[in-house]
Amino acid sequence: MSKENITGLEDKVLLAQLAEGSRQAFDVLYNRYWRQVVNQAYKRMASVDAAQDIAQEVFLQLWKKGSQSAIENLPAYLFVAVRNGVFKHFEKENKYESLSDVVYELETLHERADSNILYHEFLLSFSKLVDTLPAQQRTIFRLRYDEGLSTQEIADQLELSVKTVRNHLGRALATFRESILLANLLFLLLRR
Repeated sequence: MSKENITGLEDKVLLAQLAEGSRQAFDVLYNRYWRQVVNQAYKRMASVDAAQDIAQEVFLQLWKKGSQSAIENLPAYLFVAVRNGVFKHFEKENKYESLSDVVYELETLHERADSNILYHEFLLSFSKLVDTLPAQQRTIFRLRYDEGLSTQEIADQLELSVKTVRNHLGRALATFRESILLANLLFLLLRR
């Protein structure tokens, strides 16, 4: 099939050809979706290099998966693959600072009278904030940050998929984003 003819084909047809090992079909899909995948990753990473690395991994997995099993909705598959790639990147880089580490550092500082009061206020406020999470998010959050379980261990214990656990953690962390910034500010003030 000529290059002009193949570039006009629908994703479904190209995916069927990819399942048969067509490099040409893969190249068309790559060119069609590369920019969109990089942009999705960049929105979450704010780093062009990291976004491009994630995009490369997404398309490598597409090549592998495309020849092994059917992909029904390519844009949805790519969206989920980018999101999972971002999670993996953050886990590798330890971007999720353990809340127990922050609390431990605060414990070491709470010996001064003023910091002792602030420390207890922080713990009370944080506990109330955790209590505002939906039940399953709260459970997953506590298993991850209070008990130190991995996402796989939580998924196994609660009989959920790892993806579901990651989604709940992501939502909980988004809820805490502002509060964590305030906690870090408080921590910096206590150090003085």
